[in-house]
Amino acid sequence: MREITAVKRPPEPDFSTITPEELSAYRDAENRFRASSAARAITGEPDPGAAIEWQEVALPGRDLPVRVYRPGPTADAEATARTGLPLVVHVHGGGFVGTAVQCDWTNSHLAARLPALVVSVEHRLLAPDSPLANAADDGWDVLRHVLHRAAQWGVDPARTAVFGESCGALITALTAIRAREAGLGLMAQVLVNPAVDVTGTMDDYPSIAEYAYSPSRALPLLRLLRRLAVPPGTDARALSPLYADDLSGLAPALVVVPTQDALADHGRRYAERLREAGTPVRLSEYPAARHAFLAMPGVEPQAEAARTEILAFLRAALAK
Repeated sequence: MREITAVKRPPEPDFSTITPEELSAYRDAENRFRASSAARAITGEPDPGAAIEWQEVALPGRDLPVRVYRPGPTADAEATARTGLPLVVHVHGGGFVGTAVQCDWTNSHLAARLPALVVSVEHRLLAPDSPLANAADDGWDVLRHVLHRAAQWGVDPARTAVFGESCGALITALTAIRAREAGLGLMAQVLVNPAVDVTGTMDDYPSIAEYAYSPSRALPLLRLLRRLAVPPGTDARALSPLYADDLSGLAPALVVVPTQDALADHGRRYAERLREAGTPVRLSEYPAARHAFLAMPGVEPQAEAARTEILAFLRAALAK
């Protein structure tokens, strides 16, 4: 993939009536904008201390792009900076739209400042023929792929964390559960404005009623997300971390909740469930911040404070 310049942002469609063809056209146009230099005024400039590149990883039955962030060489030697690094596997937000490029500001900073290798998953986006189960498999399979080739990637598999935003946080929460079931010891999980319920109760939260149409038209978007995520006949509970049978023994979690967000109560309730299960969790709320604020430092003043908190949380969790 290439970053594209001089691209105009498309108008937001009516998500309550959008057709599959309109969704595909909107997704392509919106992602061209998010990957363009024009979007940097919103999404922020990458940290110059990190090198960024696209790579393809060979997964079962498919090749998948990942966006890789590596710390620059230290004063000691370049080799020292590129071996035995902590690993952070990241999943961007958006669900049916979005690209890892929109998270360059945060991920490059984490790579340079932890330092760590950050691998951001360009998962299959939700579509009528690509449900959430596909994206969840992408997040899990990339994690396993890198860990099984830890020496090749230059990472220390004993110091691994997962990190996601919005629908990407949903994928990340599912990955953390699968990691526990597989006996894979994650050190931390970071969930930013997570969606954790794609069942019929997805809308049944006070924050969704309060912020259904302001500051953005969240409710039609969330309903489209659920329709795409869970085709008829799918067990929605299996894709909703909030309803997992067992949330004990998971990696310690940082749940970041912007309060002016329809999904705020998803994050709050999930933090409660983690705590009830005995999983260490910190719930951190950012008053007046909007959904996806971490990916919009150019227009969201609290993004920098949240990035600083995430960096400190991961630094402590991934310390030798």
